[in-house]
Amino acid sequence: MDQADSIAHLRGLESHLRARIRGQDHILPRLAAAFCRGALNLTVPDRPLASLLLVGPTGTGKSEAFACATEYVFGSEHLLIFDLSEYQDISAVNKLLGEDRRDPGLLGRALERFPVGGLLFDEIEKAHPLVMDLFLQILWRGCITVATGRTFAFGRHIVGFTSNLGAADAIRMEHSRFASIEQATLRRVEQHLRPELVGRLDEKFVFARLGPDVQREICDLEVRRETERLRGLGYDLEVSREALEFLMREGFHPQLGARPLRKTVERQLQDAVMRELFTRGSASGSLGVEQKSRRLFFVHQSRDFVSA
Repeated sequence: MDQADSIAHLRGLESHLRARIRGQDHILPRLAAAFCRGALNLTVPDRPLASLLLVGPTGTGKSEAFACATEYVFGSEHLLIFDLSEYQDISAVNKLLGEDRRDPGLLGRALERFPVGGLLFDEIEKAHPLVMDLFLQILWRGCITVATGRTFAFGRHIVGFTSNLGAADAIRMEHSRFASIEQATLRRVEQHLRPELVGRLDEKFVFARLGPDVQREICDLEVRRETERLRGLGYDLEVSREALEFLMREGFHPQLGARPLRKTVERQLQDAVMRELFTRGSASGSLGVEQKSRRLFFVHQSRDFVSA
């Protein structure tokens, strides 16, 4: 892709994010700009193309937003995710960088395979302090040396960190202005994470809690995604308005955000297809609600349906 094509493609990043991420319009222009600056090599050399912290309550789209932007800019095969809840003890550094001169570690092997793209470290607050030292090296020196002696540079990577720090404050302050919640969240980040690490981050994005109206939009989006995926498997589904509202009620959670909603949509649609296959041998048609059993089922008559 030449520069003109690349620029034209990058212009569409913000619209791409808006089509997939709900309830976070306040951060999407900045997130898109950070990725575009990096992709156009406008940032300072010898450091990551961008270093980003995405913080806020669980289930608000932090990881999904980073993943969507990475896949749009670099391609779906160029996203690497490390769950830092798995790197809480003293062996975490060896796990990442290798045990001996023959072992490049999980991070080294990942960088060998993907010399360009997005690196996302989920739940940074759970990482061992020695792992935090590695992040300082990445953000400051822009490189890391693994146990084999090989040094990897991050000059072609966008590095992201997610955190749930401040989530309890956001819940407690649910009736406050978002600007106040944002300030409280960033104060919590500064209290918990080392100042030299926070100071080296290029951008910090505070994600908002998802209210019922936003979760209804997400429910509709998830239904469309899942029905499209199932259509690719040969199952053509239509979802009634009644069924859409049922999925919203079943999946809504004020504290856990969109994750329970996504799981509810997937489980309910997949279970309906499974039961129809067992009883009829095929599964295409319109879905309604069995209120008593709290599940979706195929109705074989004309009703008021929402095209999925």
